[in-house]
Amino acid sequence: MNNILRLALAGLLIGNYGTSLGCLAADDKFAEVEITATKLTEQVYMLSGAGGNIGVSAGEDGLLIIDDQFAPLADKISAALANIQPGKPKYIVNTHYHGDHTGGNSIFGQQGIIFAHDNVLKRLASDEDYSKQALPSITYDQGIKIHFNDDTLSLMYLPAGHTDGDSVIFWRDAPVVHMGDLFFKDRFPFIDLKAGGSVGGFRDNVATLLAKIDDEAKIIPGHGGLANKQDLIKFKQMLDTSIDWMNTQLKSGKSLGAIKQQGLPEALKQWEWQFISQETWIETLYNGLKAN
Repeated sequence: MNNILRLALAGLLIGNYGTSLGCLAADDKFAEVEITATKLTEQVYMLSGAGGNIGVSAGEDGLLIIDDQFAPLADKISAALANIQPGKPKYIVNTHYHGDHTGGNSIFGQQGIIFAHDNVLKRLASDEDYSKQALPSITYDQGIKIHFNDDTLSLMYLPAGHTDGDSVIFWRDAPVVHMGDLFFKDRFPFIDLKAGGSVGGFRDNVATLLAKIDDEAKIIPGHGGLANKQDLIKFKQMLDTSIDWMNTQLKSGKSLGAIKQQGLPEALKQWEWQFISQETWIETLYNGLKAN
């Protein structure tokens, strides 16, 4: 991810998405960020701050984290982890390559082992901002299992969705799933079409995951508050409605400009947020579906 996109994400994904990039450029972008911990089970936590939500496994074997937000937040993340359990993370899992999920690799990768999909390594290795220690040292094609803290974490690759390197993490014995950026709770998702993302693939991946997630599961989304299966069902319904609507517009031969002028159906407007406005979502749907 280039510096411009990283800064944009820093500005737009911070806290409750309410801080502008301009303010962050003028001041320390992360000075006011607080890392908050939510306990999900005796050994599983969610950390929220700026950027992607972090999943935590804490126990006899030590600490494992899923995603690590931005490098300047590493000290705050470490302090939040210390409040859960002393020690440095032994393992770091990257759900995909975006800097708001992997920026902390440069710090946590000094002492921990980073896991990610093959395509995450390819993309990070081509980014001059990532040193060797910030790169995944263990990668996989379809998935891998980590046996840790008397549980098994299954890292599952899903093709062409948010990016071309998305992983979702299931705990075997805890009712918890970390979905990375295949789930933006109550928000339009960012689908990175330039990095192998796919509108139809994103929707198909969510459908695949819904069939695998138990009704009582606690779902850690890439962005937004802790969620449950009903939240994910609602998200899937939004994707279905959006795709069906755009396909209808495309079949009628409307231009992107005409569709933007028309605007989204009322049922979809509530999903917009600062980073993915109605106009941005229309562009994503149009560009992602017009070739199909």
